[in-house]
Amino acid sequence: MIRGFLLLSAAVVAPLAPAPLAAQRIRANPPPAPAPAPTAAPLTLDEVLRASARAAPQIVEALARIRAAEGRAITAAGAFDTVFEADGKSRALGYYDGTVASARATRPLGDNGGYVYGGYRVSRGGFPIYEDENYTNRAGEVKVGALYALLRDRLIDERRTRRTLASGDIDIAQFEREAVAIGVQRRAIDAYQNWVAAGLRLRAYRDLLALSESRRGGIARQVELGARPDILLAENDQNLVRRRALVVRAEGDFQTAANALSLYYRDANGEPVLVAPERLPRDADALAGVAAIARGDFAARRPDLQVLLAKIDQGSAKLALAQNDLRPRLDLRGEVGKDVGAVGLGGPSRTPLEAAIGFRFSMPLQNRAAKGKIVEARAEIDALAARGRFLRDQIAVEVEGITIGVGAAERLAAIAEQERALAERLAVAERRRFELGSSDFFLVNQREETANDARVRLIDAQARIAAARAELAAATADRAALGLEL
Repeated sequence: MIRGFLLLSAAVVAPLAPAPLAAQRIRANPPPAPAPAPTAAPLTLDEVLRASARAAPQIVEALARIRAAEGRAITAAGAFDTVFEADGKSRALGYYDGTVASARATRPLGDNGGYVYGGYRVSRGGFPIYEDENYTNRAGEVKVGALYALLRDRLIDERRTRRTLASGDIDIAQFEREAVAIGVQRRAIDAYQNWVAAGLRLRAYRDLLALSESRRGGIARQVELGARPDILLAENDQNLVRRRALVVRAEGDFQTAANALSLYYRDANGEPVLVAPERLPRDADALAGVAAIARGDFAARRPDLQVLLAKIDQGSAKLALAQNDLRPRLDLRGEVGKDVGAVGLGGPSRTPLEAAIGFRFSMPLQNRAAKGKIVEARAEIDALAARGRFLRDQIAVEVEGITIGVGAAERLAAIAEQERALAERLAVAERRRFELGSSDFFLVNQREETANDARVRLIDAQARIAAARAELAAATADRAALGLEL
């Protein structure tokens, strides 16, 4: 059985053995290797955050929604556009041959439900007595007038409400874009930290594998000289194979993390970039994460709370419009007209300056539609206010819990650092004793693996700190920490 195990171990480690002399002679003059590429600078978290904030598809989509909201605001503002209209009529057959043409421009008032207008009218020929108003002087008639709302539509009307709601939609779209950006940046930080942590774990397992590989030559020489039993070399090879498996698994995790990071790290054209392994930071300082502190009124910075407040403002505008519909209508009208030029067929009565004033009054007797809208608007405002109170409480509890988690993670990382330092010290001492023949192979391997496990646990603890800080930055909407103010 032992012989079979030795043969199996020899087959596994055969690729590691020195090449035969003939093969060495064949490769004595190998082709020149390509010149090494310049060392790429380590990838930093700031680079990833800048690329993500600039080109992440979710953020670009949210920006498009803002433009759509701005388009709806322009549409709502169209209710205040100046309208020009022209009209003409000419009798082609019959006793009368009158022709009249008119043009008018109407401009709605921006702070009242009324409007102002100005027009011009000119006529030729004769008209029947029942169309006497069509007559003008030879140069035509100029007329200006206005309608002003005194009760209903004085402070608010449907046109201004639509404009207010459209403005609120822009604010909501901007807050939603900020919420999307915060979420994207949070995930980008996690992807970067996972990539760094996976790379550092791979580096740790490679260092562990290198210890076995460097030790194999010495053990093989001692076995050859008879100073060590053959089983020791087989045991080392078995340990080497196990450590190589750890490296292969860690390489897969590292490649997977790089692939996930490419979702956020993009080039100038917005295309995903697969980060080269050479850009892995040199030490665990890259796992420091973001500097997030729960300071100030962080709840007021939360975009989800701002969305609620904007919706409450929109609900208040709808309530004001419904209350406006309950008021009686009283509109005041005024108009001034003047015919110019020579007297036409209608006679001289049109030449003097004309002025008219009037009013229009109406009052709803039931108006259940407006009453129903008032009840609906008030209920919506109350629901949004209750949701806002709960959200404030939820944000406070969430931030406090994350802050506690950050502190606990930092304390665990400090303990993990102490454990790593002690384990490394024991591993170094045990290797020295093994080299001097005072220790056995099993114990030195156990010390090395314990030290490496402590090193990996420290990396994991540092990664948890970074993740907790990123979560705190997202919970407090810390734009600077999330790279949204770079």
